Amino acid sequence: MSQATTPILFASVSNHPLAVEGHAMIRGMTADDVRRISTGYHKEPARSLSLQADAYTDPQWLRFEQQAIFARTWQWVCHVEKLREPGAFVTTNIAGCPICVVRDKAGTLRAFYNVCKHRGHELLNGEGRTNLILCPYHAWSYNLEGRLVRAPETEALQDFDRESICLDPIQVDVFCGFVYVNLDGNAPSLVEQSGDLGAEIMHWAPDVERLTFAHRLTYDIRSNWKNVVDNFLECYHCPVAHKDFCTLVDMDTYEVTTHGIYSSHMAEAGKTTNAAYSVSGATVTDHAVWWLWPNTCLMRYPGRGNMIVMHIIPIGIDQTFETYDFFFEDAEPNHAEQEAIRYIDDVLQAEDIALVESVQRGMGTPAFSQGRIVHDPAGSGKSEHAVHHFHGLVLDAYRRAVA
Repeated sequence: MSQATTPILFASVSNHPLAVEGHAMIRGMTADDVRRISTGYHKEPARSLSLQADAYTDPQWLRFEQQAIFARTWQWVCHVEKLREPGAFVTTNIAGCPICVVRDKAGTLRAFYNVCKHRGHELLNGEGRTNLILCPYHAWSYNLEGRLVRAPETEALQDFDRESICLDPIQVDVFCGFVYVNLDGNAPSLVEQSGDLGAEIMHWAPDVERLTFAHRLTYDIRSNWKNVVDNFLECYHCPVAHKDFCTLVDMDTYEVTTHGIYSSHMAEAGKTTNAAYSVSGATVTDHAVWWLWPNTCLMRYPGRGNMIVMHIIPIGIDQTFETYDFFFEDAEPNHAEQEAIRYIDDVLQAEDIALVESVQRGMGTPAFSQGRIVHDPAGSGKSEHAVHHFHGLVLDAYRRAVA
């Protein structure tokens, strides 16, 4: 586990040394493969088994997921504060593809494949401000609307129409104060797909758009990305593995509700002094958490106004890169917020990472193929129905990809 102390809101995952290789077409999996991996799953959680272990341990499934899931879903990029001003840009990597998001001079937010149309070199790097998208290879230049405006030494070329050359655009959306992109040009908007999620977030976190970036934690986890999501989606393990957390929130009030492409996880703050961090004088007194398909987790912890974004990025079949971005009322965390960051980094994350890495090792043995979903019809936090909901979305994505 490592801690990022430099206040960078979003560093390009394409620069991470473990970034997923390549951008492949969907191939290698058939309808028969999907039927096999679906064996044991039932639409009723009380009758269902989990996903089979092969989905977590066979590299073919991760290659398939890059295009079947990550290239077709809304992917979190950053808080809108990084892209408010004309010329502001941020880069990222989605399903092996370099992407840039820019605010043009007219104020329109745009996203493009971060790839020069001349020889395929990546254009922008990291984040910052620019008036022009300049390729560092041969200095082909694009305006912030993506149109080629200069291509040196091309005057003698025949049938070369500079004005017809543009960067390939992708969908971009601002949702509850955060920027998302989607490589699928036919995908419905995030607002349309997510139903009541926006209203829920704005009810519990009406200040989210005014918050500012304060800190980032990063983790290199030796486990499949789906194990990280599974672990996040249930608190069945909390009384056993997170004893301090169970004093921060009142587990008797913990309730999990699944909807379309998200799930809500709500609990009241603990009634007694907690062992995690001080919440004296807190203005936020509830634990409100949302998981958004497939790999974004939004968290509102007790304390001052805050939002924590946990982003789960697959690197390899048994490797996940995870970021925790903290957004507070001020860019400089106060003492209680520093304690909350310390607790999450030193205690909560250490506990969770040990759990999912152990699960990954167990899944790689002949002793495990799949397990039973534990279901409480009342929807308590100790139920695994949100895990079951996630597995259903995974299987639906697999089926659509091979249809």
